[in-house]
Amino acid sequence: MRIGIVGTGGMATALGAQWARAGHEVIVGGRDAARAAATAARIGARPGTVREAVVHGDGAVLLAVPYAAAEELAAFHARELAGRTVLDPTNAVVPGFTLATGTGPSVAERIAAAAPGAHVVKAFNLCHESVWHLRPPVFDGRPLAVPLCGDDAHALATARHLVRDLGCHPLAAGPLARAHLLEATAALLIGLWLGEHADAQAIAPPLTHAGVPA
Repeated sequence: MRIGIVGTGGMATALGAQWARAGHEVIVGGRDAARAAATAARIGARPGTVREAVVHGDGAVLLAVPYAAAEELAAFHARELAGRTVLDPTNAVVPGFTLATGTGPSVAERIAAAAPGAHVVKAFNLCHESVWHLRPPVFDGRPLAVPLCGDDAHALATARHLVRDLGCHPLAAGPLARAHLLEATAALLIGLWLGEHADAQAIAPPLTHAGVPA
């Protein structure tokens, strides 16, 4: 699969390295050519401009940029993003562990509105970048589950494929309109982890005790 990664930070490096290792053809694009080249060399990918990464990513485009830049970037490259699967791992968490988006549309929905021809999938936003370096992310013998929100069946199938390439288990979390729940979940978890130094996994009982009919 041809994957374009926009961004040169930790998420771009971690996810890009895993996908390049899985045999995908990855281009890393950034506004800083030197950083893009360094990131690409580190993960076994090709460097390029932001536009080159977007155009290359006819399989998927990962927007591994700060949430404040994601909407603007999507709008600027809306024509090139049309018809493409766009993966949004961003978190709009601000001091106080609240969302910069407030009660308004999620970052994922704002990206979709800025690039209306793109097929946006919210994914990979619930874990720190260090988790995506693990090969595979398995905890207590259980592969990490990755919830996905999106509206397009093909884009969701692509996202599930890329989740499995990480050794993880994809979960259907509903349409893109539910992406705000994933973003709010990230704010809650980050607040528990960093604010309370708590094991956030402890807040949810196992499925056998979740009130689900047998």
